[in-house]
Amino acid sequence: MRGRDAPGLFASATVEFPALRLPPSAPGQRIGLFGGSFNPPHRGHRHVALMALKRLALDRVWWLVTPGNPMKANDGLPPLACRVAAAKALATHPQMAVTAVEAALDVRYSADVVRLLRKRLPDRKLVWLMGADNLASLHRWQHWRELMRTVPIAVVDRPGASLSALNAPAANAFAFARRPEADARTLAEASPPAWVFLHVPLEPVSSTALRSTMTVSPSAS
Repeated sequence: MRGRDAPGLFASATVEFPALRLPPSAPGQRIGLFGGSFNPPHRGHRHVALMALKRLALDRVWWLVTPGNPMKANDGLPPLACRVAAAKALATHPQMAVTAVEAALDVRYSADVVRLLRKRLPDRKLVWLMGADNLASLHRWQHWRELMRTVPIAVVDRPGASLSALNAPAANAFAFARRPEADARTLAEASPPAWVFLHVPLEPVSSTALRSTMTVSPSAS
């Protein structure tokens, strides 16, 4: 059975039906929600997921492959099905799963995704995962304050992003809700707003750099 087209501006990709479902889970489980366009996914993404599993004592990490980024031009974005397949090739871990459920939910913004997932999974303990580079720009996201107030958030350090992230408008606005890093294992139990910044060994790779490498012509190398 074929999945339906992604919604709105991103209706250029179809995915197989199983990828549009929520991964299996059980009541009481701690689940990290790791959203992104994953264009392309890379070992830095896997590193964030692995660190979150370990430091937050999560049961699962779900890679939520978005149909497109509302903050960026998506004309050259690879099809959703291709990015789902590439993410699955990296998320080879028994506690990780890849889903394109955002396309099935027919929403565009992270805050809306989290709100709907909390409604569908009221007995799961959800945590939103992001790299420090995303915290630095979080104040530009649609309904970012709602996101902070809806779900606990774990921010994983990324190369060159520590200072800009911790001094960003979102970090300052919710400074009162920041929890000590030593308490990271209890974040999933916290009532939002609650967030923690995780200092971890850094993986110096990014999707932007990989895309630049991929677009360099042979004659330029």
